[in-house]
Amino acid sequence: MREIILITIAGPDRPGISARITGLLADHDVNILDISQAVIHDHLSLGMLIETPSEQESALLMKAVLFAAHDIGLTARFTPITAESYQQWVAGHGKSRYIVTLLARKITAEHIAAVSGLVAANDLNIDGLSRLSGRVPLENETGTPSDTRKACVEFSVRGEPRDINGMRAAFLRLANELNLDIAFQKDNAFRRNRRVVCFDMDSTLIEHEVIDELAKAAGVGDKVAAITERAMNGELDFTQSFKARVALLKGLDASVLEGIAANLKLTEGAEQLIGTLKALGYKTAILSGGFTYFGEYLQKKLGIDYVHANALEIVDGKVTGNVIGHVVDGQRKAELLREIAGKEGVNLEQVIAVGDGANDLPMLGIAGLGIAFRAKPMVKQNAKQAISTLGLDGILYLLGVRDRDLDLR
Repeated sequence: MREIILITIAGPDRPGISARITGLLADHDVNILDISQAVIHDHLSLGMLIETPSEQESALLMKAVLFAAHDIGLTARFTPITAESYQQWVAGHGKSRYIVTLLARKITAEHIAAVSGLVAANDLNIDGLSRLSGRVPLENETGTPSDTRKACVEFSVRGEPRDINGMRAAFLRLANELNLDIAFQKDNAFRRNRRVVCFDMDSTLIEHEVIDELAKAAGVGDKVAAITERAMNGELDFTQSFKARVALLKGLDASVLEGIAANLKLTEGAEQLIGTLKALGYKTAILSGGFTYFGEYLQKKLGIDYVHANALEIVDGKVTGNVIGHVVDGQRKAELLREIAGKEGVNLEQVIAVGDGANDLPMLGIAGLGIAFRAKPMVKQNAKQAISTLGLDGILYLLGVRDRDLDLR
């Protein structure tokens, strides 16, 4: 009678272990039903679910595996699996799968316990855990500042959440309490095949609100900053507030723009992210309620493919206080995202949108992956995903990219 057995091998890792053990199984006409291997700190854990031809063959192969494992300093365990249990496992193959990504400067046991608890409370089962960030040096043996470290653990989970919206809200509350980020997304083909990334510019790709910098140069900094803050929080209509702010810039010497552009500070991780996306074949776009002059400056600096923003009207070397053409507001950003997706021949599910303000919500909402980056609370609550603890390159973790993958030369 055929038997199903779970074999678990554990111990110090070395080359050739899998080849030796599976070679022994091959001698006994074994079928491999499932297999998984992980190595943590040079310690191997190898699991194989096998089907044997008969009880007699099972006894012979278990004896052979035990001797081989002992010979190379490993332990081996054998667990019989009933046909009923195996069929239940097979039936679970069609269940939905999700990826939960935990991001922080440093990951603690409290973080893992809290996220795992929420996963379990929503009837989801963890199938796998893996670290996407690089190996972590001890704090007293590295010169890396603690505020630029990156840590990421990815959970592969299976099942149907009891209340998916309630679970997302619980993840957001937990993230705020423990100063970490938690992303929850469907594990499907689209997640592994994003092709276009659209960025807001001000306070996303760069650390500034450029209109505030222009306002300082024009001597109206406080007035414009107050309007900007209310607009980003969704308290004011973006288009009306934008025109009101631009009007306050009337008379500003256009030569100021060049100096402000030269002193723009890129957001942490921006160059790493854009460079990696380009190497992987992604198309990138700036969709900004800011100004074309600065978007095109960043386009040349970073190699961005598309730029859509607002053109300041300049006459006789002076800013007139007007904008040429229609204002790029939230709805226009969403329209432009659709246009770019169409031009590139991709599904909206293959598009990523990144922004921080209320006027970014329309494009975050229609993109397959919408990310509120260091965003206002209202924006975080309404976006599919949020990153606040890491830099822009933390987005790569949401795509499943590991730190060790980043040498693309």
